[in-house]
Amino acid sequence: MKLVLASTSAYRRMLLERFQIPFETASPEIDETPLPGETPPATANRLAIEKAQAVAINHTDALVIGSDQVAHIGEEIFGKPGTVERAVAQLRRMSGQAVTFHTALAVVNTRTGHVRGESVPTFVRFRSLDDDEIARYVDKERPLDCAGSAKSEGLGITLLESLSGDDPTALIGLPLIALSHLLRAEGMQLP
Repeated sequence: MKLVLASTSAYRRMLLERFQIPFETASPEIDETPLPGETPPATANRLAIEKAQAVAINHTDALVIGSDQVAHIGEEIFGKPGTVERAVAQLRRMSGQAVTFHTALAVVNTRTGHVRGESVPTFVRFRSLDDDEIARYVDKERPLDCAGSAKSEGLGITLLESLSGDDPTALIGLPLIALSHLLRAEGMQLP
């Protein structure tokens, strides 16, 4: 059975490479807009499943992995900023705040149609940031493709006061501890 990552994210691909097993990547073409009244965790869970299912349609005899991350303060969601201006605005809003990064996983077994999912929250407290350090950070790291505009695996770690969670890879975008459980449950042997 082959393994397919329903993502073109370089971060997720690098994380999955840690398992040292062959896999393919495919771009899930889905609308990532939150539904009206949908909580941030529900958005992440739904999108992870939709990404895996969208890619699973084109693969037989495969385990397809979908993942999505939503950063939020209460019900206020911080997605991928896409622009420098939005990244700066997100970091200003998160300055001195506790932010939850909710990372959801889904594995679709195209042989059986079975769908397994899990979600992993990471709790992050940002330091109080001034405009100059935000501007320097965004200029150096260019976190335009990261939910919440902060890459903890890089220079973004300097923006944080603390973080806690069950899986250090969840904050980067693919919780490998949870993923290993889901893959084993579907019969995949991991080294």
